[in-house]
Amino acid sequence: MKVYTKTGDSGETGLLSGQRVAKDDTRVEAYGTVDEAGAAMGLARALLTDERWERMLAGIQEELILLNADLATAGDPPAGGRRITDRHVAALEAAIDQLEQVRIPQRRFVLPGDCPAGAALDLARATVRRAERCAVRLKGREPVPEPLLVYLNRLSDLLFVLARCVEQQALVAEITKRVLAALDGGAAEGSACRDGLLARAKRAVAAAEEKAAAVGVPMVVAVVDAGGHPVVLHAMDGALPASSSLAADKAYTAAALRMTTEKLAALVQPGGPLYGLNTAAGGRIVAFGGGLPIEEAGRVVGAIGVSGGSVRQDIEVAAAGLAAWR
Repeated sequence: MKVYTKTGDSGETGLLSGQRVAKDDTRVEAYGTVDEAGAAMGLARALLTDERWERMLAGIQEELILLNADLATAGDPPAGGRRITDRHVAALEAAIDQLEQVRIPQRRFVLPGDCPAGAALDLARATVRRAERCAVRLKGREPVPEPLLVYLNRLSDLLFVLARCVEQQALVAEITKRVLAALDGGAAEGSACRDGLLARAKRAVAAAEEKAAAVGVPMVVAVVDAGGHPVVLHAMDGALPASSSLAADKAYTAAALRMTTEKLAALVQPGGPLYGLNTAAGGRIVAFGGGLPIEEAGRVVGAIGVSGGSVRQDIEVAAAGLAAWR
């Protein structure tokens, strides 16, 4: 069968239910706009890097074909009933609820374009909104199945939430890339002065241990170089075994991000600019107090991490070690 049939050359097209209508008919406009939305979702799917979300969009694109079949059927429903039902709406709502568990709440109007996939999803969302308006206009003239209208409404909500999650994921990936690049550079810098670091690291550890003894809590103290590589890891008698990895990771985090882990804790909270970053770098990013970067002449040369007490105690002991370094 040829792609061109010449049956629409006069400005009319055929519905699935057999009627011939003008190509600018409200019903044709409605399912044509849904077709646009499906194409925009295809662009988004091609730009996504998460297979779960790719599969979700592909499934919805297939459902839009069914929805368009309903829109292209005027009059009574087919013998098998309408294709889009409340079950499809419920599935969209479940997907939205799942995405909302990880989405950072928006406190401002969204400006699309933070990443290519997110921009494509926002384009699809806006097109679905237009398709919904077309369907509502059609309902003013002819019967339109209620689940169809609800489906379009929920789909625009899902695309909005998914776009925000995609942008959030892209932000975390970009920050992780910058952290790893900084660590690679720091490793080169740190190797040149590592011998000098060791003596100062031992002095910082001794001061931190003295402060921990005064607090009355056995702790673990770790010092790393600018690249996040261990210089000293010291465990006091009676320190918790888990404190060894936590102290080392706090020092790594402070060196990698060039900030205290206490400051990072505020930034990774839901709604914060670095929300989700604590899941990066294989889980080594620690987002609670006890890690401090060590600076000399305006640049980070290493970091100290302490674990074993309360967050406040860890911060105090780390600060004592940092003071001895200077």
